[in-house]
Amino acid sequence: MITFLTRQGCSLCESARQILELETAVTGAEIVDVDIDQIATLRDEYGTRVPVVLGPSGEVLAEGRIDRRALRRALRRLGG
Repeated sequence: MITFLTRQGCSLCESARQILELETAVTGAEIVDVDIDQIATLRDEYGTRVPVVLGPSGEVLAEGRIDRRALRRALRRLGG
């Protein structure tokens, strides 16, 4: 499972979501969207860092401007 930290109205998040969808389509990984503005602790921790892609253990795989090749490598390291 891949967690995608986002917020409404974030154009950078919209672009990142498209890249994430393309890359996880190959692996079949499930994406769970989380609006950080709905959870105070996430908003405090990731407020200016969105979008953020988290792996199954909560590790940051990518953030900010998502580079497709770098994300692909990170997903491959996960084995999924």
